Amino acid sequence: MTCARAAGAYQKEWVRGLRDQIKGGAPYVFANADTPHEIFHHMGVPLVTNQWWSALISAKQLAPHYFDRMEARGFHGHLPRYSSLPLIAEMEGDPERQPWGGLPPPSILCARQSSEEHERIFDLWARATGAPLHLLSAPSVPDPAPGWWDMARADWETLYTPARLDLQQAEIEEVIAALEVLTGRAFDRPGFASYMDAIDRQERIMGEVSDLIAGAEKCPMRINEQMPNVMIPQWHRGSDWALSHAQAFKDEVQGRIDRREWVCEGERIRMMWIGAGLWFDTDFYTAFEDSHGAVFTWSMYLPFAADGYIRADHGDPVRALAARISAMNEQLHQPPWVNEWLVHEATRNRIDAALMLVPEHDRFSGQGSRFARRALEQAGVTVIEIRSDMVDPREWNREAVEAQVREALDAL
Repeated sequence: MTCARAAGAYQKEWVRGLRDQIKGGAPYVFANADTPHEIFHHMGVPLVTNQWWSALISAKQLAPHYFDRMEARGFHGHLPRYSSLPLIAEMEGDPERQPWGGLPPPSILCARQSSEEHERIFDLWARATGAPLHLLSAPSVPDPAPGWWDMARADWETLYTPARLDLQQAEIEEVIAALEVLTGRAFDRPGFASYMDAIDRQERIMGEVSDLIAGAEKCPMRINEQMPNVMIPQWHRGSDWALSHAQAFKDEVQGRIDRREWVCEGERIRMMWIGAGLWFDTDFYTAFEDSHGAVFTWSMYLPFAADGYIRADHGDPVRALAARISAMNEQLHQPPWVNEWLVHEATRNRIDAALMLVPEHDRFSGQGSRFARRALEQAGVTVIEIRSDMVDPREWNREAVEAQVREALDAL
């Protein structure tokens, strides 16, 4: 796709600039993916995301070495690898092996306590680097509402409850105060309101793209093409470039549909990929098109751009941000949030089969899979569980997985 190439080129240049800033001594934040990145972007503080750095290490085929080191150091086998890989690389103490020749110590560490491991992983990061750590709470919602993806866009105060949002907002304000000290600049609240509005406009465009693909006669774009067109603008959400790219992305998808340009003319089976991307083997997503007419049309990244991010500003953009992050990870992974959403998405995308990545050692990402599987099967979707990891290729046997999937597709 033209858009995918453009996004990749933009990201490559941005990564080069980020590397130069950080390696040149600029203060930066190292944070988990479900933390309030908008605050860091708005304050102009460079950000390295833990899971992005993990994917980068994995893409460079370094993960097996580090996970061997993790086991040699005595870490237990259920440490979530997507989140712990950068820590193990840091603790090894050989920066030249890492991308960029390693990272200097961050100025701020930030994590949300969405699982008990994240708190300990970032505590070890703080001990290893001396960086101050900001931990954000993750108090549970007492009664998650069915259809939360609609309610969360505007009536988020009711959905997430005032007390929960009070806590989340207060902790975000503490991060803002720390960034003001770090940068020597005051937080521009009117400017932040405009920035949050731009993000909502971008995510509404992404929602329109999701609707286009869901409603198309056949799939106009594989998920490994969708991912860069969604994820790269998400890193830069609310910027002029991200808004422009989102519109170009929509126009290109609409053009493909209008011209009836399908990724697989013989499409017979529509599949969804459940879980984080298979970062070390994205070619897997095309493996069943010729043999079965089976196309991966869905992953979480595109539809979640709208459902997980759009939060109406009711006069307090920081509180709207608290509503955005207050259940982000849970809604992607935990019942009852995720099973209801997956069934909704499977239905509107006419999904026949779901491949569910189950990282058994990552309890947060894996422990809700049985509930999601049962809900999808009750909705008439064939579910194929793949026991592997998104960044650890040591547990990936492509030949065996393809055989498992082909058997299920034959029966379907």
